[in-house]
Amino acid sequence: MKVGVFDSGIGGLTVVKSLLEHQLFDEIIYFGDTARVPYGVKDKNTIVRYSLEALEFFKNFDIDLLITACNTVSAYALEEMRVQAPFDVIGVVEPGIIATKNALADMNARVLVLGTNATIKSKAYETQLLKQGFSNTISKATGLFVPIIEEGLFSGEILESTMHHYFKDLACPDGIILGCTHFPLIADNIAAYFDNKVTLIHSGEAIVEYLESHYEFTHKHPMPKIKFFASENPEALRKIAHQWLDLPESE
Repeated sequence: MKVGVFDSGIGGLTVVKSLLEHQLFDEIIYFGDTARVPYGVKDKNTIVRYSLEALEFFKNFDIDLLITACNTVSAYALEEMRVQAPFDVIGVVEPGIIATKNALADMNARVLVLGTNATIKSKAYETQLLKQGFSNTISKATGLFVPIIEEGLFSGEILESTMHHYFKDLACPDGIILGCTHFPLIADNIAAYFDNKVTLIHSGEAIVEYLESHYEFTHKHPMPKIKFFASENPEALRKIAHQWLDLPESE
C-alpha cells in the first residue's frame, strides 16, 4: 500500500516515524504546507480551503490512503476532504479518542487535551470524549510549543518556562492527549513535569492502532520508499526529516 501524509508543516513527521517503526506501507508521500504554517491560528474557511488544495496535490499520486496528520485539519476539514477524495482519508482525532478509551478504562479519569488554538476552539476532542463517557476533560491551547519545537529547543529554560506558564495552575491529569503532531517531540518533558504520573496519547501511535484494526496488512515493509514535499523550502523539510527520522542520506 502507498500512503500520503499531510500536515500544515513538519509536525506530521512524528506520524511518519510511527508508520516507519511499524513497517505498514511500502511507500510514503509526505506533504507539508510550510508556506502557510501554522494552520492553528487560522479561521475554519481558510483551513478547509488549504486542506482541499493539499488534497489536489495528493491526487497526482496513486495513493491508497491519506492521513491528515494535522489535528487542526482533522478537526475542521476532514469531512470536506472525504467528499472530494478518490481514496480513504483518515484524521487523527478519532484514533486519538479510541486510544484514550483503550488507555484509560476509568470514565472519571481526568483528561487534559493539548493543541493549537484552532484545535481547542473546535472542541473536537471534548465532544468525542464526552460521547465516549469521559466527563472530566480540560482543554488547553498550547500553541507556543510549536515554534519552540521547530527551533529544536527540546529541553532547556525556554521549554521549561513555557510548560510552567501553561501547566502551573493544573492538577495532575490521568491522561494527556498530545493534540498536535509536534508535541510527541517533547512528550518526555511533559510527562516529567507531571512527575511521570500521566498516560500520554501520541497521534502517531494512535493512528497505527487505528490502521491495524481497520485495514489488512499482509506483510511488513522494512525499507519503504519515502518522498518529502513542501510548499516552501522543501530542502529544509527534508533536512529535518532526516534528523527526526534518522534516515540514510539516500532517502
